[in-house]
Amino acid sequence: MAGKIVVGVDGSDHAQAALRWAADEAKLRGASLVAAHAWTFSPSMAVGAPDLMAMPAGNIVEELDADRAAAERALSDAVSAALGEEPGVTVEALLVEDAPGEGLVALAQDADLVVVGTRGRGNIAQALLGSVSHHVVQHAPCPVVIVRHRD
Repeated sequence: MAGKIVVGVDGSDHAQAALRWAADEAKLRGASLVAAHAWTFSPSMAVGAPDLMAMPAGNIVEELDADRAAAERALSDAVSAALGEEPGVTVEALLVEDAPGEGLVALAQDADLVVVGTRGRGNIAQALLGSVSHHVVQHAPCPVVIVRHRD
C-alpha cells in the first residue's frame, strides 16, 4: 500500500507531532513522505518622504536569499528534531513559496493523505481567526488527518 503523504511543518509542537505521526503512517503504508514548509517573502518597507518616490530600504535580492535560507533551515531543523537523523522513512523536505493552507492543498493534488497539526482552537476562535487545518480540510482533494499535540 504505497502512496504519498504530505505533512505541514512549521516548527511548532503541533506540527512536530503531525510530522511524527505522518512518518509512522508512511512506514506502515510503505509510502513516500513530503514534509512541506510554506513561506512568503516580505521585503523591507520602502523609505522616503510622502511626496517623493520611495526607495527600497535594503537589497531585495539579499533579503530574499536570506529569507529563503532561514526557511530552509527551519524546515531542516524541524524534520531533524521530530524524526532524528535516521527517521526510518525517506522524507522529502520541500519548501513552498505560498500561504500554508494554499501550499498544502496544492501539494495534495497527487497525495493519498495530508497531515496537519492543530493548535486546539475551538470553533469560535477558528471561525474568527481561520486556520491552516480548517482550510486544508475544506479544500484538500484527499483525506486529511489532523493531529492534536498532547501537552
